[in-house]
Amino acid sequence: MPRVVIAIGGNSLIPDADHKTVQDQYLAAAETDDHIASLVEGGWDVAISHGNGPQVGFILRRSELASSELHEVPLDYCGADTQGAIGYMLQQNLVNDFRQRGITKSVATVVTQVEVDRDDPAFANPSKPIGSFMGEDEAKRRAQEDGWDIREDAGRGWRRVVASPKPMRIVELDVIKSLLDAGFVTIAVGGGGIPVVANEAGDLEGIAAVIDKDLASALLASQVDADLLLISTAVEQVALNYGTPDQRWVGQFSLDEVKHYLAEGGHFAEGSMAPKMRAVVQFLEAGGREALITNPENLERAMAGETGTRIVR
Repeated sequence: MPRVVIAIGGNSLIPDADHKTVQDQYLAAAETDDHIASLVEGGWDVAISHGNGPQVGFILRRSELASSELHEVPLDYCGADTQGAIGYMLQQNLVNDFRQRGITKSVATVVTQVEVDRDDPAFANPSKPIGSFMGEDEAKRRAQEDGWDIREDAGRGWRRVVASPKPMRIVELDVIKSLLDAGFVTIAVGGGGIPVVANEAGDLEGIAAVIDKDLASALLASQVDADLLLISTAVEQVALNYGTPDQRWVGQFSLDEVKHYLAEGGHFAEGSMAPKMRAVVQFLEAGGREALITNPENLERAMAGETGTRIVR
């Protein structure tokens, strides 16, 4: 069976500012899962990864509000919590879809650690904002007492920032591959994986960092020998000169074209499409056949070649 890794954005589980509750997210997961079930029904072997940025933010905010009574939750534990919760939403909806369609398939979520290099240059320049905005006094207190890296954010207040190191190794890879080979739809590497490093004794330990979800998904796709990396995002197709009068939707790129546009700059926004295109480059250069970018509601049409943006070697 052909194999696809589907990377779902964490923001896709939150349709808008008025629909953020757990039940809202569950219903959004149900909509995406319905399209994924169609791919399974069509004969695809499926692994799913997902983002978790908003969900981690919610946990951190609850933790901050309750800090006068309860211990705060470390960032790596927030990642583990969201992997379980989002995995639960996705797998329950898929199980229900499979039952309704008469598909004999099981679904499993793997709480996944991803090892990073403790000497990764990103740790020298933390840049990923997490948690709530703070006043300057609170920011200085947390920096002094807790060792946080703090930055002022465009006049809106102060925030904690952490490193975003490159994913090196998926710790539970053998488990994920065994599940996929046995026919399970497997949810893994949620939020880019729980970042861990090896200490001096060689033991793994969690670290406060955020791994890019798309890069981790590309690594997963390469290491499970996926035929296709499918990145589900907010737009139906990728555009050049996005948001400008010269914007142009593109149905297909070659790998060399993507590398050229990334090097040229200005075509793909750093906060949205640029990381996805870098992940595509990583997957294709590691031997992947093709990648596809589209939004959840158009997964089937994109797979059929009717829409979406394909990137090929």
